[in-house]
Amino acid sequence: MMATIPKKVNDRFIKQTSKFQKVIKQAFNRDINETDTVKVVADILSDLFGYDRYTEVTSEYAIKGTFCDLAIKVDDKIKYLIEVKAVSTDLKENHLRQAINYGAHEGIQWVILTNGLIWKGYSISLKQSVKYEQVFELDFLDINPRKKEDQQKLFLLAKEGLSKDVIADYHERLKCVNPYVISAILMSKPSIDLVKRELRKLSRGLKVEDAEIESLLANDILKRQVIEGEHSKIALRLVKKMVTRPKKSAKDRNGLMIK
Repeated sequence: MMATIPKKVNDRFIKQTSKFQKVIKQAFNRDINETDTVKVVADILSDLFGYDRYTEVTSEYAIKGTFCDLAIKVDDKIKYLIEVKAVSTDLKENHLRQAINYGAHEGIQWVILTNGLIWKGYSISLKQSVKYEQVFELDFLDINPRKKEDQQKLFLLAKEGLSKDVIADYHERLKCVNPYVISAILMSKPSIDLVKRELRKLSRGLKVEDAEIESLLANDILKRQVIEGEHSKIALRLVKKMVTRPKKSAKDRNGLMIK
């Protein structure tokens, strides 16, 4: 489901994206350094994504080599840490190390890694061990701000999207709507029982074992990469928890049990 983007925000996207695409192209051709790239990124955060350049885009946490270059601070709370590299630098996960550790320590969930051209968003696990995962990637020069799909990508980073938890909702959707989870659902007991019921409609008296359907799904229907590996294990645990969760009893409007 797509988020509703206010017209004034879309108008800003259309106006500012083309302007900064030219700026980024020129910056790349000139091979500007990291310090100058930080300035361009700060301008994009303000003019395109809608943050106040004086109160919400801050370098207060910019201790070189330790934390990050910029941060988004709204209502006196850090929402994003932003690690900036020179525009021609290939972005790698080791660029995130200090920002991830700092974010986890301070309870900041979101880290953005960018060189102005590529924008990558990461979610930090705030549990006991420090873990993180990439949630989105945006190629700035490929963005067409008149396309709804690209408007949604920009909205993930916009101030107006922040107030609606758009990035958190997008992350939650990714956890559920992906090949691993859907494959795990298809391999689950309720799905296999459904297949057996439908097969019996095709041939009365037909007997099929669960193992036969599981084998067909695993070997002939689903791709092996979505039913093996760590992502698959996580999806299986999620689906198993859902399948074994006790069903809530139906209640009427007055909260009384329906018998």
